[in-house]
Amino acid sequence: MDTTQPGDGSSQRRAVETRAVAWLAARRTLIDPAEAATDRVLFARKALIETAFLVGLRSRLDPEPLDGDYSALLDQVEEIAARPSYRELIARDEAALLLYAGTYAALRLCGREDPEFRQLITQAAAGGYAAVFERIPYRQLDLLHTLELCGVAHALPAMDEVLPFTLLCNRPNVLKLTDRDIYAITHTIFYATDFGLREPRWPRDFDPAAAVELLEALLVLTLGQENADLVGELLCCLLCLGVRDSDEARRAWEFLMAVQEADGRVNGPPGVVHPGLTDGDDAYRHWATGYHTTIVAALAALLERSPRVVRRPRPSVSTPRSAVEQPLRRAVVWLADTVRRQDPAGCLPAAAAVAHAAEALGEPELARPLLLDFSARLADADSELWQRHGMEVVGAFASGLRAHGIPCASLDLFLKSTVAAVELLDRVPPQAVRNIQRLVGLGLLAPQRAAALTGGADAPHPAPETTVTDLPGAWKDYHLGQIAGFIRDSARTGQAQHRITRDAVSFLLAQQSSCGAFGRPACDEPSSRERALLSWTQSAVTALAAVHTACGAALTSPRPCP
Repeated sequence: MDTTQPGDGSSQRRAVETRAVAWLAARRTLIDPAEAATDRVLFARKALIETAFLVGLRSRLDPEPLDGDYSALLDQVEEIAARPSYRELIARDEAALLLYAGTYAALRLCGREDPEFRQLITQAAAGGYAAVFERIPYRQLDLLHTLELCGVAHALPAMDEVLPFTLLCNRPNVLKLTDRDIYAITHTIFYATDFGLREPRWPRDFDPAAAVELLEALLVLTLGQENADLVGELLCCLLCLGVRDSDEARRAWEFLMAVQEADGRVNGPPGVVHPGLTDGDDAYRHWATGYHTTIVAALAALLERSPRVVRRPRPSVSTPRSAVEQPLRRAVVWLADTVRRQDPAGCLPAAAAVAHAAEALGEPELARPLLLDFSARLADADSELWQRHGMEVVGAFASGLRAHGIPCASLDLFLKSTVAAVELLDRVPPQAVRNIQRLVGLGLLAPQRAAALTGGADAPHPAPETTVTDLPGAWKDYHLGQIAGFIRDSARTGQAQHRITRDAVSFLLAQQSSCGAFGRPACDEPSSRERALLSWTQSAVTALAAVHTACGAALTSPRPCP
C-alpha cells in the first residue's frame, strides 16, 4: 500500500518523474534517426540512446513491470533498433560503438534480448578499434560500464584500474571546473557506482566523503547559475552515493520542482543545441533544448525512490585547515616594505591592510616601521584625505597606530571632529552602524552611546563584491582581487572552511611569489608590475587575515569552523 501523503516530498518527486516521462513519451518520434533531417540525425541518435538508457534504468531500479509511458518509450526504442538501417551502422562506424551499444544494453535490461544486435556489438568490440582507441578516463569508464550492461566480454582494464586517473579522484579545484569538467565528474560517479547499485573500489588514497563535499560545492555553483541540467546530474550523483540527508540535495530538489514546466519539460541551459540544428523550428527547439534535462530530472526521481539503490548517512568530511599563517606573514612584510616607497595619501588602504593583518597574526611589530613613517608624513594632512578613504580604512590604520602608541595629529583631529558630529545625532542609519562600532573599538565613543545611536543593532554584512557564481569567471580572467574579496567575505560570514572557500584560498596561495607578493602580472614594465602587485597583495593580505582570524577563533570554540 502506498502510504505517501499528498503534497509530501516523496509524492512531489514521484510527480516530477511521472510528468517528465509523459512529456518524453509524447515526443518519442523525435528520437527516431530515420525521421530526422540530415543535419539532425546524429542528435537524434544521441537522444535515442539517452532515452533508451532511462528506460533501461527504470527496469533495473524499479522491480515493477514497465507500463504506460515507459512502455511506450521502450516500444519506440525497440522498433528503431530492429531496423538494419540502424543496427548495421555499428559495423560501418566503429568509433560510435557507444551510441549503439547503449541502445542494445537498454533493450537487454528490459528483457528485449536481440541476438543479432548483440552479435554486431560483440564483433565491433573485438575488432581491434572500437573498444581500444584512446579515450579520456571517464569515457573509458563509459565504455566499460556499457559493455558490462551488454554482457559483452572484453580484455580491457577493470574499472577500478581506470578510476585513479579520473578528474574526480584527483582533488580538482572547484574554481577551475568548466561545465565539461563537471559532466566528467558526474558521469564518473554514474559508471563507478553503476547508478547506485554497487560500491566502487575507490583508489586507496581517495575519500568518498570528499566526493560528497565536492558534489555539494558544485551544486552551490550550478544552483547559482540556475543550470538545471548540471543541478540534476549532481543530485543524481549524491543519490548514487547513497546520500539523501544533504541540504544541497534538498535545495536541488526545490529548484528542479520549481523549474519543471506544467507539461513535465525541464529546460536545459543555453548552448545545449547548436542554433543551426533548429533552423527556426520552434517545436523542435522546444524538444531539443529540454529532452536531456527532462531525462535527468526523471532519473533523479527514479533514483530517489528506488528500493535497490544504496542508502547511507551523509558522511562527515574532515576538512584540513588552510595553512595561511606563513604566506600571510611574508605578504605583510613585502607589502609593508614596498608601500613605504609610495605616496601615503594614495597607499593608506595598503597601510591599513598591513596594520590589520599584523594584528591578526599577533605580530604588530611587523607594521611598526610603516606606521611610524606614514604617521609622520601624514601629520599635516587635511581632513578631506581621511574622509576620502572612509572609516573602514581609517579605523584600521588608527587602530594600528594606537597599538604602538604612535600619534598622528591630522588623524586625531579628524577622529575628534567625527565623534563630535556623531554625538549630535539621535540615530544613525543601518549602513553607518559599522562606523559607529569602529569608533567604540578605538575608545572614542562609549558603548552605551553607540547602543543608543544604533538601537542596539549589529552592523549588517556588506554586500559581497564577488558572489560564488562569479568565481569561475574571476579565475579564468585572473581577477585576483575578486577572488580575494570572495575569500574575505566568506571568512567573515563563517564559511572559511567551506570547500569553495578552501579551493579559492588554495588558488590564491599558488599566486604568491618567493618575495611574498601576490600575482603574476605577465608584463615587463616595472611601474605597471609594481602597481599590479601592490593591488593584488593588499587584497590577498586582507583576505588571508580574515581566514586566519576565522579559523583561529574556531580552534578555541566548541564548534568547528563551518
